[in-house]
Amino acid sequence: KSPDPVFETVDGVYGPAHNGFFKSPDGTEDWIVYHANDSRFGVCDTNRTTRIQKFTWNSDGTPNFGTPLAVDTDIPVPSGE
Repeated sequence: KSPDPVFETVDGVYGPAHNGFFKSPDGTEDWIVYHANDSRFGVCDTNRTTRIQKFTWNSDGTPNFGTPLAVDTDIPVPSGE
């Protein structure tokens, strides 16, 4: 367990939580799926949206999730789609 958050709120993306993971169809990429809110005053209602993004691995074998992406960020489809 990390003593610090590994995926947390950033400006414009609040409360990323309840995540899951999957591999791209061709098995070459790792992805995280989670939900978050665009407003810091948001609650767990219909304004909370599902998001996905690719993540990588650090040299010590721990995941590097980066920072949560805004809901309007263009991302490539998973490899093999």
